[in-house]
Amino acid sequence: MGRDLQLRVATPEDLEWIYELRHRVYAEELGQHVPDPGGRLRDGLDGDNVYLVAARGAVRIGFVSLTPPWVGRYALDKYLSCDELPLLGEDDLFEVRILTVEPRWRGTVAAPLLMHAALRWIAARGGRRVVVMGRTELLDMYLAAGLRPVGRTVRSGALTFEVLTGAVTELTTVTMERFRTILERLRSQVDWRLDVPFAPRPDGCEHGGASFTAIGTDFRSLHRRHQVVAADVLDAWFPPAPGVRAALAEDPAWAARTSPPTGAEGLLAEIAVARALPVETFAVGAGSSDLIFRAFGQWLTPQSRVLLMDPGYGEYAHVTERVIGCRVDRFRLRREDGWRIDPARLSAVVGSGDYDLVVVVNPNNPTGRHAPAGELRSVIAAAPGRTRWWIDEAYLGYVDLAESLVDLAATDPRVVVCSSLSKMYGLSGMRAAYLVAEPATAARLRLRTPPWPVSLPAQLAAVAALRDPAYYRDRWLRTHVLRRELAADLAGLDDTVVVEEGVANFLTVTLPSGGPSAAQVVNECRRHDVYLRDLSPMSSAYQGRTVRIAVKDTAENARIVAAFQAALEVLRSGATSPVPTSPAPVPAGVPAAGSAR
Repeated sequence: MGRDLQLRVATPEDLEWIYELRHRVYAEELGQHVPDPGGRLRDGLDGDNVYLVAARGAVRIGFVSLTPPWVGRYALDKYLSCDELPLLGEDDLFEVRILTVEPRWRGTVAAPLLMHAALRWIAARGGRRVVVMGRTELLDMYLAAGLRPVGRTVRSGALTFEVLTGAVTELTTVTMERFRTILERLRSQVDWRLDVPFAPRPDGCEHGGASFTAIGTDFRSLHRRHQVVAADVLDAWFPPAPGVRAALAEDPAWAARTSPPTGAEGLLAEIAVARALPVETFAVGAGSSDLIFRAFGQWLTPQSRVLLMDPGYGEYAHVTERVIGCRVDRFRLRREDGWRIDPARLSAVVGSGDYDLVVVVNPNNPTGRHAPAGELRSVIAAAPGRTRWWIDEAYLGYVDLAESLVDLAATDPRVVVCSSLSKMYGLSGMRAAYLVAEPATAARLRLRTPPWPVSLPAQLAAVAALRDPAYYRDRWLRTHVLRRELAADLAGLDDTVVVEEGVANFLTVTLPSGGPSAAQVVNECRRHDVYLRDLSPMSSAYQGRTVRIAVKDTAENARIVAAFQAALEVLRSGATSPVPTSPAPVPAGVPAAGSAR
C-alpha cells in the first residue's frame, strides 16, 4: 500500500458501498442474514452509528462501525438485555462491530489499521471500554488482541458469536507490542483524516497545554507568547499581585542561585495565617500534581477502589488508573442536572461502594459547577469510616473561600483538602500548592516530602501573594465580569451552540449534534493562534462536542470570539483540512476481515 492509504469518517458516497459490502460478506459469504434482492444490507443503527473507512485512492478497502453510548442502544440489544449483560448499562461503553474488509485486501494491514482507528476515535471521545461480537471460530485471535469473553454467546443466522470486552488502554498496550514493526512502517503510508491524532501520548494522558508547544518548549521563540492566546490552560488572566512582582524583581540573581528554606517553613507559616489553622495541619508541594502523586502513591495500591467524578480533572484518572493501577469507578454528572453533584445519589453510591478514596474537585474542572460546602459535609459525615475524601479546591477563590472544607480536613482524618496557589493567584509558573489534613496525616506526608520541595522564587512569590488578599478578591470579581461578557459574545455567534458558564475562570461551549466536532473547532482556532481545550477525551458525556475556554482579558477574549466564529464558518463550508498528526506506532486490537459484528 502506498502513501494514498487513507483513513476517514465515511462520506455519503461511502455508505452505498458499505451497505453493498455488508450484503456480500454477511448475507452471501457467511450466511448470517437472508440475501436481499437489492444487494444491500442495512440495520436499525444506520444513521446513528459512525463508520470509519479505509481506502486507497478511489478504491475502498474496508470499514468498521462504532456505536457510541449517547445513541442509547446497541446492536447487542437485539440479543441480550441489560439484566443479562450489565456491561450494556455502562456510561462509557462503545460498541465496535462489523469490521469488514474487501476479500482482496484481507491479510493486509487494513484490519489492524481500522481497529486502531476505531480505538483512537473512541478514546478521543472519552470511551474507556469496548464491547464486540466475535465469531466463535476466531476466538483465539480476539483473545490475542486483548479482548476477553464476558460469558455470553449469541446466535445470528448461520453464525455463533462470543461477546467480548476490553479496556481501550489495555487494547492499546497489547497491540502496540504485537504490531510494532508493521505499525512503524505505516508512519509514512497513512493519510489520516480523522479528527484525533494518529497516536496517543506516550503516557496515555491528555495533560493539555498545547499552547506552549506553539510558543516553543525550547524557549527559543518566547516572543510568540504575545501572539498565542493560551485559553486551553486555566492560568489566571491577570498578573500576580504587585508585591509578588516586587519580590521577584528585587534580586533575581540571588533568588536563582540560593537554596530555599529546607522545609518551606516560612511559606507554611504564611499559609497557616491565611487559612487560620495550625501549621502542623499543612504540607506543601511543587504544585497540586506533586501533592497528588505523593499522597496517592502513599495511600493507594492496585487493590484500592477509587471513585472519581465524571467529567472531572484528568490527572486524577491518570494517577489512579495508569500510574497506580487502582480499580476506578465514575460518578457520572449529568448535563440534564446542570452537571450538579446530587448529594443523595453520591451518598448512596459511596455508602454501598466500599471505596478507599473519593475525589471531588470543587468547583469542578471542567464543568465549572460548585457543590455547596454544607452538602458535601453532610455526605462525608454519612460516609463509611474507612473512606478517605480528597477535596480539590484549586478554583474556590472564584466562589468564596468561606466555602472551604479546610476546617473539617484539619480535624477529620478521613478528609484532605488540596489547594493550588497557581490558578487563583496567578502563579502557575511558580508551582506551589498545599494540602490540609489532620496533624498525623499531614506529618506522614511531610515525612515523604523531599527537602527543598518548593523553589525559592516560588516561596517568595507565594508568601507575597498570600499577604495581599484584597488584590486577588478584586481580580476574582473582575473574572466573573469577563466570563459573562465572553459567554454572551460566544452565544451571540450562533444560536445552535450552548454556552455554559459555571463559577470559575473558564466556560464551556457545546456544538450541535451533526455539526463540526470539538476537535475540529479546536484545530481550526489554532490557525489563528487561539488555543482552546477539547474536552472530549475527558468524558463520553461530552459526546465529542464540547470545548473548554479559559477566561482572558478583554483583548484576548475578543480574539477568542473572532477565531471561534471563523472556525465555525470554515468548518460549515467544508473548506478545512484534517487535524495534524504525528504518526507513531498504532495501538489497536485486531479482529480479522469480515469477522467482527
